[in-house]
Amino acid sequence: MKIRVPQAGLAIVLSSMISACSLAPDYKVPQIAAVPAAYKEAGDWKQAQPLDRQQRGDWWKMFQDAQLNALQAKVSDANQDLKAALARLQQARAETRIARADYFPTITAGASVTRNRASVNGPNFPPGGTPTFNDFLLDADLSYEVDVWGRVRNEVASAKATQQASAADLATLDLSTHAELATDYFILRSQDSQKVLLDKIVADYAAALRLTQNLYDGGDAALTDLAQAQAQLETARTQAADIQLQRAQTEHAIAVLVGDNPSNFSLDPNPLPLDLSPPPIDPGLPSTLLERRPDIAAAERRVAAANAEIGEARAAYFPVFNLLADAGFESTQSSNWLNVPSRMWSLGPSAILTVFDAGRHRAQTERAQAVYDEEVADYRSTVLIAYQEVEDNLAALRQLQRESVSEAAAVTATGKALQQANYRYKDGVATYLEVVSTENAALQAQLSAANIQMRRMIASAVLVKALGGGWQNFQTPQTDPGAGASTQGVHTEPSN
Repeated sequence: MKIRVPQAGLAIVLSSMISACSLAPDYKVPQIAAVPAAYKEAGDWKQAQPLDRQQRGDWWKMFQDAQLNALQAKVSDANQDLKAALARLQQARAETRIARADYFPTITAGASVTRNRASVNGPNFPPGGTPTFNDFLLDADLSYEVDVWGRVRNEVASAKATQQASAADLATLDLSTHAELATDYFILRSQDSQKVLLDKIVADYAAALRLTQNLYDGGDAALTDLAQAQAQLETARTQAADIQLQRAQTEHAIAVLVGDNPSNFSLDPNPLPLDLSPPPIDPGLPSTLLERRPDIAAAERRVAAANAEIGEARAAYFPVFNLLADAGFESTQSSNWLNVPSRMWSLGPSAILTVFDAGRHRAQTERAQAVYDEEVADYRSTVLIAYQEVEDNLAALRQLQRESVSEAAAVTATGKALQQANYRYKDGVATYLEVVSTENAALQAQLSAANIQMRRMIASAVLVKALGGGWQNFQTPQTDPGAGASTQGVHTEPSN
């Protein structure tokens, strides 16, 4: 069966030609404060030959740590948060396809066979007619909204921008997850270093306790010396046990990041050397931050989506034009149901205008404008926070490097002081309180040096995250010009 409605096709073509109007404001990327020429906290820290430029995708490889590389390789495929974000992106893509469906007419077809009885006392019942009859119906309906005011176009533009924002959200989460794994990994290795240090301290304190016990037994040491030695040993054992607890919890966190069950996951101890330096990283120019950070791209795309939604809300003030068509066959008998005389059709436009809605359209437009203002504020806040994160970690790396030098000197000095205090105590020149005080100072200096080393490595990983490292940038697909959408936004996709 063929249903010929050539006028409908012509009308669709004509309507497409006149549907170039859009009520959305002309979109422009929100202005932000003047971008500085250089990062304030960079100072003279910038390296001449940054390793960061060698690998933008697998940025963690700059640390040259095989165990870290193996863990990072598992994140993108196994992390459940990333899988959830990918599912949200797929939802956004489906929403875009749903919105695009309104560009085309909706055609439905149906068939029905009914047995009816009409009221003989009804106003339209023919005299002498039969009240009981059959109705055989086979028809196809076509409906199409003529997008005169750009409602559909803005709906598609909003969905497309939201999809791009979801893609950037996925990129942001992936980048954050890899950075979190690197952070936890360096914390774990630092805890291994502290555990080795504390185990050595426990052994040294145990030897000191034995020496004090021998001196006390020989009458050359006071009971207070013995008590202090015992207290110092137990305190060190407590610290060693606490570090072991912290390491276990860090290991569990790493297991979750890589998608493993913490009950079945373990990492061999791998102490972080105190002489290990973070890899050199070029922070680049502040202006490139807007292009490299996926969270900034996501915020900008949400501004574009909100801008298009203003056009959707404004379109509600104007009539909705539809093209309607219906064609098929209808008969009271099955024998002539599909005959030519049984054919029927209808074709024509319709328009619907809301005359009174108690201020609903105005409130919807005001809400759309308020959403846009909120997204603009969020975008600007995201940009400011991005610059703050870069400046914070540049400052951290510079200052922590200086702290590592001074703390290394403190470790050397307290080590010498402890050696002298032990000599003095054995010779009976000094009290054990002096030994205890010096030992505590030496321990704190070594633990502080290990902590500074850990913070330097963490700051290095977080700086790469703050710079948007690990992501390739390219322009968003050009949106419909009538929707007022931008072609300047940055759309980030994972490089892995």
